[in-house]
Amino acid sequence: MRVPVRWPVQAVIAASVVVGLAIIGHRLIPDVRGIGSLIDTASPWFGLAIPILVVGALLTRSRVAAVAVLVPVLAWAVAFGGVWFPRGGGTPDLRVANQNVDADNPDPGSTVREVAASHPDIIGLEEVTSASAPKIASVLSDAYPYHVAESTVQLWSRYRISDFTGVDLGLSWTRALRAKVATPNGTVTVYAVHLASARAGQTATRDSTMNALVDRIRTDHSQRIVVIGDLNTASTDRVLTPLTGLLHDTQAAAGSGFGFTWPAGFPLTRPDHILFRGLTATQSNVVKTSGTDHRAITAGLRF
Repeated sequence: MRVPVRWPVQAVIAASVVVGLAIIGHRLIPDVRGIGSLIDTASPWFGLAIPILVVGALLTRSRVAAVAVLVPVLAWAVAFGGVWFPRGGGTPDLRVANQNVDADNPDPGSTVREVAASHPDIIGLEEVTSASAPKIASVLSDAYPYHVAESTVQLWSRYRISDFTGVDLGLSWTRALRAKVATPNGTVTVYAVHLASARAGQTATRDSTMNALVDRIRTDHSQRIVVIGDLNTASTDRVLTPLTGLLHDTQAAAGSGFGFTWPAGFPLTRPDHILFRGLTATQSNVVKTSGTDHRAITAGLRF
């Protein structure tokens, strides 16, 4: 008769400690060739190992193994449990939205119509092509009479736009812009941004564009700033930290959960952001839209 092999207690303990340390200390892992950035991005999903460890502890019938499993459980709760608590609240004075339209979108008009259905006052768009621009304009131009564009990035507003300029982040073409929006409650400096893409082992260009954006925001002395766009950087990525040291994140301030936006079908991370200074966040939401590989994000801000 074959005797069933039990899960080794030592393996459960070791795996529990490793997973717990990875959850808590993922940013201490050296960022060599973008590996640290990739681990940061994946860190919320390390919690998926916990059920496996629980099963392993049950199979060993060991109290020590059961106690060891509490290490990653507590680590995940400390690192990410707080994102589920209610935050924000109140009536916003300014509603902002962002959508990466997707350059290959077969029906960009429908996509932006779904974004506009949430009634934002300002909309940022990325990956707008020469083919999609007229279709987008036909949907938005009536409700959003003020509009500026820089390459594939656009900004649409219900309120007057002034002092528009492109923002050079070091790419071969400019795909970021800065403008002032005169809202009924005061002027807001708005950046619409699309940073360089990041791939496993290939984050140098994204990192350099992030550094350029940080330098630009650091020297911008506007009282109120809103940065919207596809930053190709997850909320948990250490590369975002210098920017969130200067600005607040609407999802962290007024959202619930991680607010993942990409890929649209089953979001695994949040590269899309609305960041702010000189205002108060009242709400942050994710909107599922059609035709694109990113979900839209919206936020409410109060003066």
